Amino acid sequence: MKITVYHDTVCPFCRLGQHNLHLARPQWDGEPLQIEYRAFFLNPAIPPEGYDFIPYMQAKFNGRISLEQALDGPRRMGEAVGLRFNMDKISKAPNSTLSHCLIALAPETIREAIIKDVYAAYFEHGQDIGDMEVLLQLGQKHGLDREKLRVELEGETARPQVEAEAEQAHQLGISGVPFFIINDQYAFSGAQPPEVILNILRQVAAQEQGELL
Repeated sequence: MKITVYHDTVCPFCRLGQHNLHLARPQWDGEPLQIEYRAFFLNPAIPPEGYDFIPYMQAKFNGRISLEQALDGPRRMGEAVGLRFNMDKISKAPNSTLSHCLIALAPETIREAIIKDVYAAYFEHGQDIGDMEVLLQLGQKHGLDREKLRVELEGETARPQVEAEAEQAHQLGISGVPFFIINDQYAFSGAQPPEVILNILRQVAAQEQGELL
């Protein structure tokens, strides 16, 4: 069963969605899951150097809710599943393109681990995941050659793929993430709990089995 996950590395709910999918996976007793991650840009207009986090977030919510309220939701949801969100450590709202390029360049065997560490770097440690040196350190941690990776990131080797994925999301009408597509035809969105994800997978399996009978 193939699950395509559209996500952005600066989206706290995407981090929660990936984690909950990871928690659901060992409980799944159907056909093997093939999970693919694809890029989505919540705000492609952020410049490469990023914005100051607090003013940017205040402008985003525009007084509809307080910044503390906005950041408290992911914090509480993370605590419930063992994820830490240290929003107070974040000083930069980065452009996420370069982090998606790192993910695209990573071999499939370590891609999910790279994604987890990119999320942790930003949401737990407050690191700027739009910064080349931060991403090189993450790649090196997982055995990628630092200088080769630098050349690939600076040469924008993976940018066409990343931008094509984001454009595909736009063509599919995806306006928010995380967004999950199962076997290219069934979809759900949001940071759903593991038990909800399992129920959806079972419903899809039953539906497809019924079509085969």
